[in-house]
Amino acid sequence: MWRDIRIEQEELLSPLAAHSKDSLGRRLPEEPCKVRSDYERDADRILYSEDFRRLRHKTQVFFNAKNDHICTRMEHVLYVRAISTTIGRTLGLNQDLINAIALGHDIGHAPFGHSGERALHNCIHKINPALSFRHEYHSLRVVDRLSTRISREKIHERCGLNLTYEVRDGIVSHCGENYDEYILHADKMKDPDKIYETEHRKCMPYTLEACVVRLVDKIAYVGRDIEDAIRAKLIDYKDIDPEIRRELGATNGEMINTLVQDIIENSYNTEYIRLSKAKGEALREMIMTNNKLIYQSALIRRYEINAKNAVEGLFEMLYECARNLDRKNKSKPMERLIGFIDEKGYQEDEPPEQIVTDYIAGMTDAYALQSFEDLYWI
Repeated sequence: MWRDIRIEQEELLSPLAAHSKDSLGRRLPEEPCKVRSDYERDADRILYSEDFRRLRHKTQVFFNAKNDHICTRMEHVLYVRAISTTIGRTLGLNQDLINAIALGHDIGHAPFGHSGERALHNCIHKINPALSFRHEYHSLRVVDRLSTRISREKIHERCGLNLTYEVRDGIVSHCGENYDEYILHADKMKDPDKIYETEHRKCMPYTLEACVVRLVDKIAYVGRDIEDAIRAKLIDYKDIDPEIRRELGATNGEMINTLVQDIIENSYNTEYIRLSKAKGEALREMIMTNNKLIYQSALIRRYEINAKNAVEGLFEMLYECARNLDRKNKSKPMERLIGFIDEKGYQEDEPPEQIVTDYIAGMTDAYALQSFEDLYWI
């Protein structure tokens, strides 16, 4: 009864919205929830997962920050959800689907932000050129394989959170190929069976809801990273081009408000999620400015060296343990790794470099640093 009411409510959405009754489904069939829609159920599974909880202790840009107001990965995710939901509600799109995609889009991010991501990729790719680490694909791996639900009967089936295809596609498709992308459309020709093989950065998401999250992901971080850089005394607002400030606004709140209104005005009753040319180009220029003043700054480069050393040191020692598993060995790194392997239920043919990558990627910044110190007796 209650579920039927939720389905009926979806009939009031835009004809362009995704409807849960038309979902391509889950990897494993399940009985529907009596109250929640499938997408609402997916959002709850992500929200209550341990992987999501750890995002509050993972870096957005500035790691090991002593200022409590510096943005963490979880805060970024919540900002993406809030902004995306505002846009989706106004456009008549499916808010439950947007909510689920936004909550899950960074769930597989490595510790130390993109610095940790690059370091982890280099480690696994050096050992096995056929493997790589990109956070959007690892986020899909987390919800598909590594994360487990409380429902014990599902744990042994190794289907992770068993989310719907639309949410899984939105998670793995949230990264755009370049900063010039400000007009998006849904690609209904994508093959659901090739979700891991598709180069999602070069193609569009499956739903308009996912397009919203993909565009908002950029909007949510660009102004907030400037605020954090100012708090870190790395830059000042006057360092931002006055033309960009006039076009987008002088503060993070003004930038978000300007871009949200522009998306709504240019996307309403269309098959696209888009910014106007002027605002899209201003956003691109702002991101390029951030690259120059923040992400490539000497401070961030020093952070990156620390992240690289920690990740590489952890990977080197844990990889040797994974290659030579010995349950009689009571060393701290061996015991931790064996505990992780047993918890995740890996098959015997799982590459040791993949196991170690999964393990490190799930660490918080603090746990990674502490593990590095423990393993090397610092």
